[in-house]
Amino acid sequence: MSTTFAIDSLPNRIIKHDDREYLFFSGTAYLGLPQNLAFQQLLTDAIGRYGTVFGSSRNGNLQLSVYEEAEAKLAQFVGAETALTLSSGMMAGQAVVNWLRLGYTEFVYGPNAHPAIWNGPTVSLPIMPFADWVAQLPAQLQTIKPGPVAILLNSIEAVRSEYYSFGWVRDLPDDRPITLVIDDSHGLGVLNAGRGIWPQIAQKDTINLLVTASTAKAMGLPGGVILGTAETLKAIRRTAFFGSCSPIPPAYLAAYVQADVLYAESREKLRQNLILAEKLLMPTGLFTHASGYPVFFTDHDDLYPFLLEKGIFIYSFAYPTAADRANTRIVISAFHELADIQKLAECVYAYCF
Repeated sequence: MSTTFAIDSLPNRIIKHDDREYLFFSGTAYLGLPQNLAFQQLLTDAIGRYGTVFGSSRNGNLQLSVYEEAEAKLAQFVGAETALTLSSGMMAGQAVVNWLRLGYTEFVYGPNAHPAIWNGPTVSLPIMPFADWVAQLPAQLQTIKPGPVAILLNSIEAVRSEYYSFGWVRDLPDDRPITLVIDDSHGLGVLNAGRGIWPQIAQKDTINLLVTASTAKAMGLPGGVILGTAETLKAIRRTAFFGSCSPIPPAYLAAYVQADVLYAESREKLRQNLILAEKLLMPTGLFTHASGYPVFFTDHDDLYPFLLEKGIFIYSFAYPTAADRANTRIVISAFHELADIQKLAECVYAYCF
């Protein structure tokens, strides 16, 4: 069982626990924006204008224009027609699922689909490699009665750091309405120059593509987003589920619209850090790693206590429930210095050799 730390400040490249310092290689702040002083200053300035929270429905008779401004900016950046923000990635996913249920839609899930896009508290997910799931998908669709179908899956195997191929989307059948829902929480802000999975998906007139994501990871914003067509997002916005949701605090979106330079700088810093991490860590043979993605997964769970003794804290706990097997991974962030990664590699080599 992994050792649990309790600290009293935001984790940065160094955390302190029981009067000892540890290099921190965990979390999901891939671009290091919550720790970025310039980003914090943008947020501080925005709080002076917008306060800490806007506890109102987005469908109310008083609107804050920063929501539409930020959503238009994010949609244009990604390449989607429009965007709709919510208070979390979980709420974004559930807003989509709630809307799909109104259309009596059949749900088909990919392996390890995130709970944010589950239709209910428990879902039977296929237990098979992604390529095998893709191969059997046409046969599975043929067994479903005529009518709307939603295919829901993740954009990447985020835990084991493996990319998914999406070439199969162009071959989906045209004999029924299909909504393709992709949770891109771990790709948005990082992959494809920050644009995430959207540019990789073949656009078909017969496929309604919706991408959901948490913005609390690489984007550094406590909220979530849905990307899709204006028609679909307008329909989602009309639901009681969306209308009753509190929105993301507006100050964060005000900071986002001013932070282009900071996002670009952080992506470049992360890119440089990953070049070194891939060069030093991958020859050990310990890790599964999707090139360009800031996660290095290992089946060697005893790497965690070994590195902890060396003053390095990495990710290692059961997820998504306490009943699941612990998974162990190293997470690289833009807040790391090259010397941190070199120290990490030295300790990993000591474990190996």
